[in-house]
Amino acid sequence: MAQNNPLSVRVPTEGEWEGNSMAGEPMSPTGRMMEEMNAYMVLVMGLGEPISLPAFLAGIETELLPRFPRLRSIQAMDASKYGMPRWVETKVNVDDHIIVPRLDPAILASDPEKAIEDYVASLSMLPMDRSRPLWDFHFLNFPTSEAASTVVMRLHHSIGDGTSLMTLLMASSRSTTDPSRLPAMPPPPRRKGAIYEQSRPPLSDGSLAFLAWIWSYFVLAWHTLVDFMLLVATLLFLKDPYTLLKRANGGGDPYRRRLVHRSISLDDIKFIKTTMNCTVNDVLVGVTSAALSRYYFRKSGDTNTKRSISLRSIIPVNTRPISNRQTYVTKVETGNRLGCLICPFYIALYDDPLEYIREAKRIMHRKKSSLEVIITQVLIDFIVKYFGVKVYRLLCTL
Repeated sequence: MAQNNPLSVRVPTEGEWEGNSMAGEPMSPTGRMMEEMNAYMVLVMGLGEPISLPAFLAGIETELLPRFPRLRSIQAMDASKYGMPRWVETKVNVDDHIIVPRLDPAILASDPEKAIEDYVASLSMLPMDRSRPLWDFHFLNFPTSEAASTVVMRLHHSIGDGTSLMTLLMASSRSTTDPSRLPAMPPPPRRKGAIYEQSRPPLSDGSLAFLAWIWSYFVLAWHTLVDFMLLVATLLFLKDPYTLLKRANGGGDPYRRRLVHRSISLDDIKFIKTTMNCTVNDVLVGVTSAALSRYYFRKSGDTNTKRSISLRSIIPVNTRPISNRQTYVTKVETGNRLGCLICPFYIALYDDPLEYIREAKRIMHRKKSSLEVIITQVLIDFIVKYFGVKVYRLLCTL
């Protein structure tokens, strides 16, 4: 997708913004990074019945727009010396953000799932009109094997992260039996690990419990140091080899992306999680590693299936606390609160398929017992705020 910069519109300087809260809000460092990268979030929602377009339009106007001011705002440069980007509220015509595409009837009849996949993939090549807020809805009103109709929402990542988007949609939902009742969120999961807040054990638990509490902080410090050194090494010199999973510079269109998905049974995932005493994320990371390994050896023809090829992924992680999920539904937060962690995938063909999950469990346990996510959030904010987005991107490409 072609790079787009904020509008070159003259808006007031810092002192002139007083009394105009949302319009005067500067873009955060993470938001500026997402703007420079031109990153979008694409949400695909399958519905149990055909789309009622008037109902959707009414819901957008009465629920989404009032709750999320950035859906009513555009990006503009202020008149300061450095021309910093800000959010400026504007008048929204919802019809401008509604798209009902006309797709080939023959393709819809033969393979509707592929028609949706191709259409969603094409969104990465369609620029947005930057004279209006950067979001749109796409309505695909035909049945597939999994849904009676499909709604696709595309949102520029500078507007908010995945958590703010999901809580916005949850807060805008209502029960059909009681439209006045907010949706109930599940309780936060009980998680273990040095990265999560642990209270000091009472004296009645004995000295061993106290020593274990102290030891958890040593584990936290050690794992954080290891992950931080790996992060610095990655920025400076540590690179994955070029394979069909990582193209060399200049190999293909850097802005072209293909979005695909596969539905899997959550019951199967939970069964493996319980059997192996790990988390759902551990299982998913292991399954992803297994899928990438089989794909690589099938497509490349490499016969040395025992060697492990280095392949790492940067995974964004939301840093909002999870102590009270219901608060997020009551008051939707805007913006991006993201850190990231570097997750290695082992590309090899193991004799035991469960070995992928064991490896994932080991890796993720160390990640959960470190502050890598917090460090990356602070580091990204510092670099972007004081040195600019271009310096951050330069470090990532060295």
